[in-house]
Amino acid sequence: MFRNRIDAGRRLARQLSAHLPSTGSDERPVILGLPRGGVPVAAQVAAELDAPLDVIVVRKLGVPFQPELAMGAIGEDGVRVLNPEVLAATRVSADDLAAVEADERAELERRAHRFRAGRPRQPIAGRDVVIVDDGIATGSTARAACAVARAHGAARVILAVPVAPSDWTERLGDTADDYVTVAAPDRFWAVGEFYDDFRQTTDEEVVRTLRAAVTTSTSSTGAASSSRAATAPAADAGLDPPPAQRDEDVTLAVGGGTDAVEVHGHLTVPPAARGVVLFAHGSGSSRHSPRNRFVAGLLNDAGLATLLFDLLTPGEERDRGNVFDVALLARRLSDATDWVRRRPDLGALPVGYFGASTGAAAALVAAARPGAAVAAVVSRGGRPDLAGPALPAVDAPTLLIVGGEDHVVLGLNRDARARLGGPSELTIIPGATHLFEEPGTLRAAAEAARDWLVEHLAGRAVSG
Repeated sequence: MFRNRIDAGRRLARQLSAHLPSTGSDERPVILGLPRGGVPVAAQVAAELDAPLDVIVVRKLGVPFQPELAMGAIGEDGVRVLNPEVLAATRVSADDLAAVEADERAELERRAHRFRAGRPRQPIAGRDVVIVDDGIATGSTARAACAVARAHGAARVILAVPVAPSDWTERLGDTADDYVTVAAPDRFWAVGEFYDDFRQTTDEEVVRTLRAAVTTSTSSTGAASSSRAATAPAADAGLDPPPAQRDEDVTLAVGGGTDAVEVHGHLTVPPAARGVVLFAHGSGSSRHSPRNRFVAGLLNDAGLATLLFDLLTPGEERDRGNVFDVALLARRLSDATDWVRRRPDLGALPVGYFGASTGAAAALVAAARPGAAVAAVVSRGGRPDLAGPALPAVDAPTLLIVGGEDHVVLGLNRDARARLGGPSELTIIPGATHLFEEPGTLRAAAEAARDWLVEHLAGRAVSG
């Protein structure tokens, strides 16, 4: 649907123009991008609408024993918005609330200083504001941003995104005064599936974008736009470009002897990668899986390299027996791991596995092999029961993620977890079925996977 965030921002600006005053530069709203992915979209909106650009930094306050449940949100300049219903239902004490807020405010201030490079926040009291993100999944961050903007005194709040689920305005209710989107499809898995290029935006890109806008604003005259330089190259902003994320289409030789074949994959290596995660997809899927690409994007943003590859050749896939041959799939994953470790740029990094459906069983079998030295495994909607006798030999920390409505698979995961030889956890995503198609459930699963893999891979040296 969108080539990239630049394309999305331009098309969103055209939709927004009908919702805004048509004359008077002082009537232009302040465009606020949600970091990180929303900022390049917001930059294009600001440029097209000749409006000032800023970032809105918010942090959700999660209930201590259920962090995904927001009991409030905080913004800059001491702004705090609380949800009294959640606080009453969870009985969070004042001390616990204060502790959570202290931690989140420290992170908020760090990010705000980083993004603006010490510049002051754009005043929005009495002004119309447009809060922009690259898409809406659950809407929880956007909801927090709108509440914080109101607390800062915004006269009118418009929430604008290129793509959102078809029922997004109903779910968000009176969060904003107006809602604008380019598309709201009925079938919605994740924001990334609607972009050809959904590479994660870095902190450095946010800094360059904001600094370029401010630099031009202070030097422009006449009708020149204060935001048209939001897409200027780093050199125009007086900054050295950051190291680029590398994306490669790769070919891997797997198998041996008469069984040797070549399979295709896609390797992404962020700057200063702290680990590498190999993906083992489920039956009927491939390296192009939009769900796995979405998860990989979150991992790249967290500093982990990813390899998505086809476990089988097109010819092999036509034999359904191969699709469910866990031993064969595990051998392919082990061969791909050896390929990664032979690369000079990746060989010293700790390795993790992310498996879905039958791919999760293959990941566990591969991790159980002597000398595998796998730092962590994540199974999403997986069939670990198919790993059978290999389970007790898996000593890598393993996270099993299952949808709360995927009842049969949930039972299989509980039984399999009891047989795992190493540390493990079971995370249940409420309301999710097997494919995590329900709004927000894929993101919840992906964030759980990211947190587990970062915890167990980052800073860990390869053993053996």
